Amino acid sequence: MTAGSRGDVAPFTGLGHGLARAGHEVTLVTHERFEPLATRAGIGFHALPLDPRAELESSRGRALHRSTTGVGKLMRVVAMGRALAGQMADDLVTAAGASDALLLSGSVAPLGHAVAEGLGLPSLGLNLQPLAATREFVPPMLGVGSWGPFGNRVAGLGLNLAVEQLFGAALPPLRARLGLPPLSPAAALRARERQGWPVLHGYSPRVVARPRDWRSGLDVTGYWWPYDGDTPLPDELRTFLGAGPAPVFVGLGSATVPDPARISAAIVRALRRAGLRGVIQRGWAGLTATGDDMLTIDETPHSALFPHMAAVVHHAGAGTTAAGLRAGVPAVPVPIQFDESFWAARLVTLGVAPRALPLRHLTAEALEQALLRATQDSGHRERARALGAHIRAEDGVTPVVEAVHRLRRH
Repeated sequence: MTAGSRGDVAPFTGLGHGLARAGHEVTLVTHERFEPLATRAGIGFHALPLDPRAELESSRGRALHRSTTGVGKLMRVVAMGRALAGQMADDLVTAAGASDALLLSGSVAPLGHAVAEGLGLPSLGLNLQPLAATREFVPPMLGVGSWGPFGNRVAGLGLNLAVEQLFGAALPPLRARLGLPPLSPAAALRARERQGWPVLHGYSPRVVARPRDWRSGLDVTGYWWPYDGDTPLPDELRTFLGAGPAPVFVGLGSATVPDPARISAAIVRALRRAGLRGVIQRGWAGLTATGDDMLTIDETPHSALFPHMAAVVHHAGAGTTAAGLRAGVPAVPVPIQFDESFWAARLVTLGVAPRALPLRHLTAEALEQALLRATQDSGHRERARALGAHIRAEDGVTPVVEAVHRLRRH
C-alpha cells in the first residue's frame, strides 16, 4: 500500500514482482493512474482515489511553490494531506480484507497500521527514505542541514508526529469502524515504537548507512528497483543516441514547476554553452527543447536510458537518485522540495556530483559550470562507476521476502 507520486510507487513494482516470484500473491494498492505499472510487473492492483498529478496542479498544489523553506512546504503538504487522507481509508480497508499481510509505505503507514490492527493482520513498514528519528542527521523531508545531535533527534520526533497529525482527522472514524478504541496520533506513534514494528528501508547502505542509534527492527536492505522488464528504448531515442557523443539527461520527474518555459530555456542554454547534447524528459514539469542537439522524450525507463548518458541532471528524488547511482554516471542534482535536498547532499558527499543547484536559484551559467565539472572531471566518473557496480550487486528484495516469511510464521 502506497500513495503519492510515481516515485512513491514505482519501486514497489519491482519489489512486488520479486515477492510474486517467491510464490506470493501480490496486490499493489495505490492511485489509479499507476495501474499500468502493476500490470507490467505482473502483479494485482487495487485503485485508491485521488490523482496525485491533478492535486499538484490544483491551486492547493501550486501553493507549495510559494513556500521558500522546507518547513514551510511541509506545513502546506500536511494541510493538503489532512484534507485528502480520509478519501483513501475505505479503499485501504477493502483491499486489506482480501489480504493475509499488509506491507505499508511511509506515506500510508498510520492508516494502514490501524487497518492491520483492526483486521488482525500482520504488517510491515517499507520506507523509501530514512524517516525514523536519529541524532546523525536532520529529517530528510525538512530539506535543511544538520541541527546537531540533539536538534536532529528532536526534529525527527517532531516530524514523525506531524506525519501522524496528517491522518488525525481520518483515524478516529476509521478506528471506530474497525472496533478499535480511540487513540491520539502521538499515542499511535508510541504504540508502534513500543511494539518494535518492523520497518525495512529500500535504499543502499552505501548511500545512507543505518544510523547507529536506531532501535532494533529498523533495517536498510538495498534498493527496490522499478520493474521495467525488457522495455526497449524508442526508435527515435536510439537514433539520437547513435548520432553523436553521449548526451546529458535532464528531467524533474513528478515535480511541477511554476515557469516551465523559463526553466527549459535555461537548461538548453547551459547544455549548449557546455557543448553537450541533451535528452530532456518532459515529466510533470512540462520541460521541452528543440533542435538537432536536443531530444524531448516522455516516460522512458531510467534503467535502460541512464547508462547511455554522460551525466544526469535531475530533481534528486529518491528514485531518480537511485537510478543515476545504479547506472554509474555523474549527477547534477537540482532539488526542489522535501527530501530532495537530502539526496542531493548525499550525491555531493559521495563524490559523484560536483554540487547541488536548487531549482529556485537555477541559472544557465551555474548549470553550465556544474555540467562541465560533472562531465570532464574523471574523479566524478570513476567514483560514480565504482559506486554503481557495488549498488548493482546488492539485493534489496530478498530481505523483504524473508521478513514476509517471518510475518507468516508469527
